[in-house]
Amino acid sequence: MRRKLIAAVGVAALVTGVAACGSGDSGASKNPKERSETLTVWLMVDAQSTWPELVEDVNEQFKKKYPKVTVKVQYQQWADKAKKLDTALGGEKFPDVVELGNTETMTYILNGALAEIDPEKYDNSDTWIQGLKDTCAFEGKQYCVPYYAGARVAVYNTEMFRKATGSDKLPQSEDALLKAVDKVRDEYGTKDRRFSSLYLPGRYWYAAMSYVAAYGGRIAAYDEGAKEWKATLSSPEAQQGIAHFIDLVKKYNKGDVTKDEQDHANVMANEKAALLYGNGWEAGSVIDGKANGNPKLKDKIKTAGMPGPGGKALPSFIGGSDLAVVSKSKVQDLGQEWISLFTSEKSQEVLASKDILPNNTRQLEPLKRKESTAAIAGAVPDAWFTPIAPGWTAIEKEEVLEVMLLDILKGSSVADATKKADEKVNELINKGS
Repeated sequence: MRRKLIAAVGVAALVTGVAACGSGDSGASKNPKERSETLTVWLMVDAQSTWPELVEDVNEQFKKKYPKVTVKVQYQQWADKAKKLDTALGGEKFPDVVELGNTETMTYILNGALAEIDPEKYDNSDTWIQGLKDTCAFEGKQYCVPYYAGARVAVYNTEMFRKATGSDKLPQSEDALLKAVDKVRDEYGTKDRRFSSLYLPGRYWYAAMSYVAAYGGRIAAYDEGAKEWKATLSSPEAQQGIAHFIDLVKKYNKGDVTKDEQDHANVMANEKAALLYGNGWEAGSVIDGKANGNPKLKDKIKTAGMPGPGGKALPSFIGGSDLAVVSKSKVQDLGQEWISLFTSEKSQEVLASKDILPNNTRQLEPLKRKESTAAIAGAVPDAWFTPIAPGWTAIEKEEVLEVMLLDILKGSSVADATKKADEKVNELINKGS
């Protein structure tokens, strides 16, 4: 099975020498005080800029047990990390520990690049956020450790809502929200025909699939009998969610409906939108002048839970990062211990103090009651994730979901577009299995 999956991903070269993965515990029997290896850790630049003291503290803890081991923490940028990692894994100089965005993990699990871990060695593993835990699991085994979580929320301009509705609080039901959005549209849209009271780009498949999840639908489901994944976008539930999303796009998006969500924070910064559905951190991007934001909107942009159909919150895609030990590493045991310290209950408390969502539901609970984090923390427990299937990375590259949404916006029926998408998903999702 694993050989087929490696071929399916098409990056078998990355794991040259993976047969050495059993050697990673070679130093486990040594006296910790005598070990003198080097442990290389790749973290994303977020840790350097936002919680450097946590990295320093963990390294100090590690140094007390392994005084002669050298820990090299190397910070990476999201833009080129994957390319650098693929190159490193194909050679002889690679990290022992690596941070991965949770949409990246399956590729590296399937190509054999990550070592299996024992969840019992890590704090709060019994309460890890399920959506994050799932991104590290395959065929009953765990290959990485949840690091922190993220979710999508409503990001809105309080001044616009207050002027149009008399309140700067976002309504908690979708019916009430859309009535408020209508009032904002009447207040601002008559003066600016490019103004979107609710800005939902047509190719924003993360949002579209949130509406699918709200109606009980899924992208695909695993058929235990057939032992394969089957696309389910043409199910009644999924079609209902897609139709709901398309209706909102057509009614409220007055910009280019064929765009994706990559610049929607800038649309709000330019005061062309009153409400969008995005990552919690994008509220900061709206007002950050260095990110093409608008500092004049400071104190006017807030987040709230996004109401969904049926009187419930809109389910969010689960975002976040995981930490893994590279299977080619000769010091796997040291890597696992470093990750254990870095994701300990104490370490997660440091993240929570900075309004970063921890990896477990127990420490997440207080953030649901904190004004600055209530919206995003509340969106995490019921969050959804893409299929944990061999071909999913290929599906993302093929942009099947975006093509489906564009087809509908251009006039195809939901039934025809979802049937076509299901055929493509089925073609890709089990490739190599």
